Amino acid sequence: MVVRFAPSPTGPLHIGGVRTALYNYLLARKHGGRFILRIEDTDQTRFVPGAEEYIIEALTWCGIEFDEGPHIGGPHAPYRQSERKALYAQYAHLLVERGWAYYAFDTESELEEMRQRFEAAGMVAPQYNAVTRPYMKNSLTLPPEEVQERLRTQPYVVRFLVPRGREVRFYDEIRGWVSVHTKEMDDKVLLKSDGMPTYHLANVVDDHLMRVTHVIRGEEWLPSTPLHVLLYEAFGWERPKFAHLPLLLRPDGGGKLSKRDGDQLGFPVFPLQWRDPQTGETSEGYRERGFLPEGVVNYLALLGWHPAEEREIFTIDELIEAFSLERVSKAGARFDFEKARWVNQQHLRALPLRRLAELIRPLWESRRLPPVPENSLMALIELARERATLLPEIIEAVRFYYEPPTFPLPDQQGAKLNLALVEELPEWIGELVELEPWTAEDVERFIRRKAEARGLPIGKVLPTLRLALTGDVSGPSLYKIMEVLGRGETITRLERFLAAYGVQRQV
Repeated sequence: MVVRFAPSPTGPLHIGGVRTALYNYLLARKHGGRFILRIEDTDQTRFVPGAEEYIIEALTWCGIEFDEGPHIGGPHAPYRQSERKALYAQYAHLLVERGWAYYAFDTESELEEMRQRFEAAGMVAPQYNAVTRPYMKNSLTLPPEEVQERLRTQPYVVRFLVPRGREVRFYDEIRGWVSVHTKEMDDKVLLKSDGMPTYHLANVVDDHLMRVTHVIRGEEWLPSTPLHVLLYEAFGWERPKFAHLPLLLRPDGGGKLSKRDGDQLGFPVFPLQWRDPQTGETSEGYRERGFLPEGVVNYLALLGWHPAEEREIFTIDELIEAFSLERVSKAGARFDFEKARWVNQQHLRALPLRRLAELIRPLWESRRLPPVPENSLMALIELARERATLLPEIIEAVRFYYEPPTFPLPDQQGAKLNLALVEELPEWIGELVELEPWTAEDVERFIRRKAEARGLPIGKVLPTLRLALTGDVSGPSLYKIMEVLGRGETITRLERFLAAYGVQRQV
């Protein structure tokens, strides 16, 4: 088995493109096949500098690995279609020789004149096809001598000659049998006047030469597949198996998920941050939002594919084992950002603590927060990871560590203080100074014992202590907070709190 992912470097890789690459990767790995990255840059007018590098970096971040490609080489190099230009021309001319294609010399103004003329005659959306081609300037209508002269002296394109009266049938691995009559098709350009191939010619030639056995791509390419089937027939090549993936839809199901939808709805549609080199506009990525690549890949796999067992959380190896095209749906899949966050949360919880610390450390330092020892950082992460869905939320959840509360508290929070406990705190602090060992369990036993001895409900005690130590009434376990802060910082904060409320501790 050989599969390929063939993006165009016309901008950042959409999250839907990542899913296409992922499904190809999973299938190749499951069957011990090869996975090729091919850059389809035949449309030089839409080429965007940096886009190819972005595509490779994004897929690498996702853990999607290739066996061949422009960044690693391979037996079918080169892997950029712009570097294979001469190759396509000879195949285009071969089709002309075999009677499957022809040269066309029409200018843009002549093509527009044709459209207007046939529209005036009642034709809807005129195309270059069996009806219109007899009225145009091409090698089927001009004398051979004139054709040769024009080939030497003026620009031309090579168009595919769609046969008349044919039913083109092919089997799609997801959608079943598909049938299109050639009267619905037009004579697509295969080779442009600048010598560059169009997608139709280049992808068929490359798929054949690279021995691709399965073409797995988005359903937007389904209408082009009948032409590709005819091209395989024209060349006399065995065609690959086709599978057209369902669209990724907006959360409301109203159409394909686009960049604009992400901007409006407040979530990324690109794997990594992208800065447009022409406009300077920056679009956020899933990496920058704080997603793990494992979480992104897991969620994308579920958008259109349904595992046989009742589960939703998979490692990449488990996805490889479970994936099959038979369980890919025809229907479009709605993108649910909250579900993506939930899936990511499950991977955050499962990630080894030391690996999570490696990811949090750069975020911590980029915010210029106070230095934190490694053991303290891991303790903070362990404290916050259960509630966090994204990496930055871990840092937000332990804000108490690097931002001590300020006193006096706002009135709304101050009203929640237990004044009886405030009066008792100096005595408690005196005993906390001597408490050994200083662990969450020992701190909890101490506080519960003191509260019970004074007849104070624990539900009244904890909010006051939490406000004194963090400035907030909710958050991670108070006992673990005290353990992570350490004895010295805990007592310093409690004394600062008491001083703000006019209570002094006798030393």
